[in-house]
Amino acid sequence: MEYMPDFTLHRPKDVAEAVRLRAEEGALFVAGGTDMIVNVRRGIERPTSLVDLSAIEGLDRIERDADGLHIGAGVTLDRLATDGTIRRDFAAVAQGAAAVAGATHQRYGTLGGNLCLDTRCLFYNQSEWWRKSNDYCLKERGSVCHVAPGGKRCFAAFSGDVAPTLLVHGAEIDVVGPDGARRMKLADLYRNDGMDHLTLAPGEMIVTIHLPASEGGAPSAYEKSRIRGAIDFPLAGAAVWLRQDGGRLAALRIATTGVHTHPVLIEGLEKFAGSALDDAALDGIGETVRSQSRPMRTTTVKPWYRRRVVGALARRLTARLAGL
Repeated sequence: MEYMPDFTLHRPKDVAEAVRLRAEEGALFVAGGTDMIVNVRRGIERPTSLVDLSAIEGLDRIERDADGLHIGAGVTLDRLATDGTIRRDFAAVAQGAAAVAGATHQRYGTLGGNLCLDTRCLFYNQSEWWRKSNDYCLKERGSVCHVAPGGKRCFAAFSGDVAPTLLVHGAEIDVVGPDGARRMKLADLYRNDGMDHLTLAPGEMIVTIHLPASEGGAPSAYEKSRIRGAIDFPLAGAAVWLRQDGGRLAALRIATTGVHTHPVLIEGLEKFAGSALDDAALDGIGETVRSQSRPMRTTTVKPWYRRRVVGALARRLTARLAGL
């Protein structure tokens, strides 16, 4: 790690002030800083100022009403993992938060930060001298993607644990920026681009995450594969949500992480509605997930293995939630 560079630290008291400060050239938002500060110390990010969001009132609230659950972007991951309502009605979300890194990271890391987590790659998340010795990469100061040297796209993988769990629960988010506030589906926050995977406009920040009441209470779960069981980012992760009717599958949602440039809500699962979840149906679900996963050589683990793992995770979680 390099020494921290010089920068100005702002600590605004409200969202409007934070958005105004973020408009300064070279400014970046920071919340828990568990990923951002590492990138700053590596020279990947070089801000002239950081806008600390931790003092903004209301960003750390969890509220429930007739419409559902409303979670501030500043809520820490350990609160998500241990909140009784979330554990009961949105179990996958609690499990995703509990799967992030280690206990210390969870005490500081926030929901909004995890949703906006930068994409990761073996050739990007390295020290300054290492990246410089390899002529950098397409995502950061270079002209070549070392994962796919013949192309002009970045394939760095999104590796957040919480995003897929919120996707399967139909989450929406409130975003505030220089042009005002808007609500959007969480799925619309992401695009298929390892260099620029968020659709947020310049200066926008996530304020609140909404989980509809209609999506709560159904069985859901999250699981990931990683090299070290304690602190690693997912090599592949899957969140599953399902409903059954009379012993048959009524509805199924699966979302993945670690195997694409963005979290992916799997398409085509409606064809399994009405099916008995026997081995043939479970195999078909696993294959559907594998076929929509696009891991590249962004980690030390082979892409073919990660593709097989994410399908196996989805199959296993589906069977478990169905009580098989």
